[in-house]
Amino acid sequence: MVDRIGLGWRAPLAAGILSHLDEIDVLEVIAEQVIHGSVNRTRALTTLARDKPLYLHGTTLGLASASPLDDRRLDRMARLVEAIHPEGWSEHLAFVRAGDIEIGHLAGPPRNEATLEATIENIEHAAHVVGRTPFVENVASLLDPPGSTLDEPTWLRRVGQGSGAKLVLDLHNLYANAKNAEGDAHALLAQIDPAHVGLIHLAGGRLIPAPDRRPRILDDHLHPIPGEVFELLEAFAERSRAPLTVIVERDGNYPPIAELLEELRRARTAVARGRAKRGDLQGARW
Repeated sequence: MVDRIGLGWRAPLAAGILSHLDEIDVLEVIAEQVIHGSVNRTRALTTLARDKPLYLHGTTLGLASASPLDDRRLDRMARLVEAIHPEGWSEHLAFVRAGDIEIGHLAGPPRNEATLEATIENIEHAAHVVGRTPFVENVASLLDPPGSTLDEPTWLRRVGQGSGAKLVLDLHNLYANAKNAEGDAHALLAQIDPAHVGLIHLAGGRLIPAPDRRPRILDDHLHPIPGEVFELLEAFAERSRAPLTVIVERDGNYPPIAELLEELRRARTAVARGRAKRGDLQGARW
């Protein structure tokens, strides 16, 4: 068993990443940051994908929308996947537009039978067009989506069962949702079947004020990963029997590369501790 710990590729981090590739097991590229790029940029990513396992991560398809997907966006994703040959591609279980209006946010859908059916149809359509089933990511929400009749673990499980798509388990999103709903993140995590998880994301956020005077956690990817998220990673590693691929995400307010590499080391340590608790000493690469 070899667990892999990696980092999200961002242009401002490129020099630091390329100088420390020996400390990074896998990379993840935001598809929309390169999908309209030059031929040279695509070729560079293709070369990088030969040297280091690489995933493409989408942010604008809106898989959990009740509306059909935009085939133009899907076609562009398909061409990028064909050109780069990543290990896999992923998208969020969110809606990002209403009609022709882009809302500029990865909004959590109402978790009910109607959105469940539409989400499964969208995932199947995306898989048909791109030629590979996407990994699908749970999203953060400042409040429980109105109109929900299913809890988050149940909705995620049924999406996976209906579509065959593996989950990108974003542990900060899960942590934020639990805290924002005054719940227990570890209790939520215990309801996620490790066999349904294909990738793990780690990120950070910040507290923001709310009208009810109870602060909420905003998942902004601009801050260090909190200790509670590393604890969730350790707990998940203890339960998982499959190798884990973990991606650290940062989308701005970039620190020196040494600080991000330290987060990778903390993730390795969390995974190794979880494995050790289960008696599996193979664990993450050191």
